[in-house]
Amino acid sequence: MSRNRVSYTLDSTLETVNSAEATASKMATEAGFDDDEVVKISMAVREAAVNAVLHGNAYDPSKKVTLAFERTVRDLVITIRDQGKGIDLNAIPDPLAPENLLKTSGRGIFLIRSFMDEVEIHPSQAGTEIKLVKHVHGSAAGGKEASQ
Repeated sequence: MSRNRVSYTLDSTLETVNSAEATASKMATEAGFDDDEVVKISMAVREAAVNAVLHGNAYDPSKKVTLAFERTVRDLVITIRDQGKGIDLNAIPDPLAPENLLKTSGRGIFLIRSFMDEVEIHPSQAGTEIKLVKHVHGSAAGGKEASQ
């Protein structure tokens, strides 16, 4: 397991989501993000992992969730993949629509998108992959950009 790249497989239970959140927090802290950003990154990863377990794999014990965390010079990239039937992106309700404002669920994707700099969702018949990117700010990233 490299310090800049960590990957592992989780069972499809909500209990295993805690390890994904803890790893996100650790990787974000090591990447130099401030406390507020660490919380946002961790929460985005938790939401994505819960979606993979609950909506993707439907708690099926034979299905797994894979996670990969990668720290590059410019980004923290987190990829989460389930083994479900895929997601219909057009069927995701708008949590800001008046009829959805008082609902207690349905805000995961919205929160993920608001907490991360880039979010890519790739549904397929073999599962859904979500890629979360948070840009690293500070002298290390800035110095690299300036020299190019």
